[in-house]
Amino acid sequence: MVRKHVIVSGRVQGVFFRDTCRNQALERGVSGWVRNLPGGEVEAVFEGEEGAVAQMVGWAHTGPPAAEVRGVQAREEAPEQLSGFEVRPTPGGGD
Repeated sequence: MVRKHVIVSGRVQGVFFRDTCRNQALERGVSGWVRNLPGGEVEAVFEGEEGAVAQMVGWAHTGPPAAEVRGVQAREEAPEQLSGFEVRPTPGGGD
């Protein structure tokens, strides 16, 4: 079990990034969450088998078809044994 915390920048809000991310994660058996950030980025946490999490980090570099990803920062964290995958609200509102 591994966990990656990812920040994706570019044109990544308003392009179905979060919903597509959730669907991709569920298809791969990856747990975690995704949310928009007030600065225009998308933040996500992926937990699961190493290969499946690596696939999600790779997917984040392109995102859904309408996205224009300019950067991805990924850092490893200690797994929290999450279950399921959810779309979370933007911190401070705005969703």
